[in-house]
Amino acid sequence: MSRLQQTYGLSEEQREIVAAVRAFVDKEILPVATELEHADEYPQAIVDGMRDLGLFGLMIGTEYGGLGESLLTYALAVEELSRGWMSVSGIVNTHFIVAWMLTHHGTEEQRARYLPRMAAGEIRGAFSMSEPGCGSDVAAIRTRAVPDGDDYVIDGQKMWLTNGGTAHLVATLVKTDPDAGHRGMTTFLVDKTPGFGEVAPGLTVPGKIDKMGYKGVDTTELVFDGYRIPATQILGGAPGRGFYQMMDGIEVGRVNVAARGCGVARRAYELAVGYARRRETFGRPIAEHQAVLFRLAEMATKVEAAHQMMVMAARRKDGGDRNDLEAGMAKYLASEYCKEVVEDSFRIHGGYGYSREYEIERLYREAPMLLIGEGTADIQKMIIGRRLLEE
Repeated sequence: MSRLQQTYGLSEEQREIVAAVRAFVDKEILPVATELEHADEYPQAIVDGMRDLGLFGLMIGTEYGGLGESLLTYALAVEELSRGWMSVSGIVNTHFIVAWMLTHHGTEEQRARYLPRMAAGEIRGAFSMSEPGCGSDVAAIRTRAVPDGDDYVIDGQKMWLTNGGTAHLVATLVKTDPDAGHRGMTTFLVDKTPGFGEVAPGLTVPGKIDKMGYKGVDTTELVFDGYRIPATQILGGAPGRGFYQMMDGIEVGRVNVAARGCGVARRAYELAVGYARRRETFGRPIAEHQAVLFRLAEMATKVEAAHQMMVMAARRKDGGDRNDLEAGMAKYLASEYCKEVVEDSFRIHGGYGYSREYEIERLYREAPMLLIGEGTADIQKMIIGRRLLEE
């Protein structure tokens, strides 16, 4: 491994986990990622391998059968997975956010019911906040849950669910008191059968959304039409806490998105270096031409800077401190730098970068998702600015 993206102060166990994930990526993901991505094929064999590695239970407590690892360890694993194929990291991330929310906000009964099976990879999680026309304005969601005896009845439409088809459990944000603002939102734990169509009475997953990139992993809508759910499926057991629960999950999710940006940028840099060493013009490798050498230097600096900020944000959360400022900074910087590094790698590849035969074409379509996932760049700047003024 090169000097880039080194993380100092790791335990021996952390180093072993990261090394195992890196080896898995090199052997099982990189050789097939582009073919699977072009076919928009769900990577079942890769998912099975991640389950065998214990990645679905990486941060779930040992008392529930998980590895009980830190956010930093998880972020470093995501960085490696994204170096291989960003879509694979998305399969783990939504699962991780639901497990985090259950661990920190669920009742003991909910934790005991779901976490052991999530750690084993027997059930996989997804979470749902956004809706058509809602965008970054979470308070504008319209999906309603109305009490009816010991149950609630949910009606509405959710959008942009990663793992929406393959997930067994969806943490879903709805309004239970439309006049109470953020305090009128509630998170429900929605059990469903994997697949498309009507997956439960009153609950439909229409099909995969056709995307520019981020293929392989399914992104879907979720339509509720008179869907009945017991009140015991409210996360934490009481309504009105959903917004806070979701924001806590998104906060750690932003560290994950930063890690994805670091991994994709690292791969784009590796591809650029490899191509620049092989490709010759005017009698020598283009890596020796100053214009390309300067570009590689800038790329490497961005790769390293984003990684170190991501590590800092993860360590702050692991230390028990609020990290919305640091997570916002890390997500913003890593996603912007990822876009720039991927574009520079594309430029170094020249005309070949435009060919589907070369891996950089896939990265060029994947990088833009990081600019909008888990909050757009503009939302990150709003969070950063407000927190700085509070300080």
